[in-house]
Amino acid sequence: MDNGLIAAGEQFFSRAAQKLQHHPKQITALVAALMLGGGGGAFAVASLGPDPSSMPVRQVLEAVEPLPLAQQAQDLDVQSLRLFRSEVTRANDSVEGLLARLGVDDPQAAAYLRKDSTFRSQVLGRAGRTVLAEASAQHALDKLSVRWAPQDDGTFRRLVIERAAQGGFASRVETAQLAAATRMGSATVRSSLFGAADEARIPDAVVAQVIQIFSGDIDFHNALRTGDRLSVVYEALEADGEAMRTGRILSVEFVNKGRRHHAVWFQEPGTKGSYYTLDGKSLETSYLASPMEFSRVTSGFAMRFHPTQRRWKAHLGTDYGAETGTPVRAVGEGLVTFAGWQTGFGNVIVVKHNNTDETLYAHLSRIDVRPGQSVSQGQNIGGVGMTGWATGPHLHFEFRVNGVHRNPTEIARRSDAAPITAAARPDFDRLAQSMRSQLTAASSILVTARAD
Repeated sequence: MDNGLIAAGEQFFSRAAQKLQHHPKQITALVAALMLGGGGGAFAVASLGPDPSSMPVRQVLEAVEPLPLAQQAQDLDVQSLRLFRSEVTRANDSVEGLLARLGVDDPQAAAYLRKDSTFRSQVLGRAGRTVLAEASAQHALDKLSVRWAPQDDGTFRRLVIERAAQGGFASRVETAQLAAATRMGSATVRSSLFGAADEARIPDAVVAQVIQIFSGDIDFHNALRTGDRLSVVYEALEADGEAMRTGRILSVEFVNKGRRHHAVWFQEPGTKGSYYTLDGKSLETSYLASPMEFSRVTSGFAMRFHPTQRRWKAHLGTDYGAETGTPVRAVGEGLVTFAGWQTGFGNVIVVKHNNTDETLYAHLSRIDVRPGQSVSQGQNIGGVGMTGWATGPHLHFEFRVNGVHRNPTEIARRSDAAPITAAARPDFDRLAQSMRSQLTAASSILVTARAD
């Protein structure tokens, strides 16, 4: 390496001498500029040097003998080590169990936490809260903190429990402002949608919004496949970098059976915001794609239904297998025209949506509405059952247009939403382009994680 550097230096000075002979005035001006420019001149000189890629490289291998372990231990100040760890609370946590997961072995701290009223009410018995602990090398607790947002007022609470100078513990509750942030995530479905979201740390509330946005295009009960992909950009309210609440989805891409579905949130001035495809088509639909809300219970592929008993499509309707009591919702707003018993169908509800459209919900275990009652889209109207001639718990669902049975999935895609106006189109196009870039960045998160 030394020989290479010497050769490079000789080459540099040789070139400099040639330049001086042929261009003395220019070189003099350059030197003056270097003296005046200071730091800027350093860059100019460096740019005249040889290309580093052309310089010779020599690999040197040298054996290194580590110090004996005893001497390493002597040189290391173990007493000054600090241990940091975080854990998520469980509903059945005890003080000792939580401290053990945090790597803390401190009877005095455990006794204090059992007596602290705020810790008992805000940590014990509350699943999903992140607890951070700082401990000594002897696993004694020095500091513990946990955050929560009790109200939707833009603030959060921070419980801090610290070891006092005199050896005991003291606790305090601090109030601070939540910080708005934009988060992104990506997940690939392997066994269930919610399982994939858990792996990617995408909140359930975001998944629920995804399902609602694409409910007119994707049957999340029956059409999910292994390998389907989700990329999403969403709002979050954070406390010290920890997400306390999730807000609206800003943009999302869902790849189902190889087909890409996109959505972006856009609001024209003076109008209600909505979701659109990246080319500006509204995703608002007149009806939900399914009369049952997609949830963790129905998200697993193990919940796919038997083709003749648990989930089958008849000429006059669609059957959804589910546990007895699973909520059934109206797919659109309308008026209940029938709520009672029908031979074969058992407990039945019929909802009239307009002059032409009506839906039927059969084999219900319970009826939560009455004839003449108005219902809104998504409102729970009953529960899954096996009344009538049903051989197992399921919902029989029909969609009729002018008395003729129609495919509910096709009907769910209908939309009466107004298109984006010409005046707002440039703003939408700029937003769509930005969101496209963000979705590309979000989708790369999963690729990076797989490569590690």
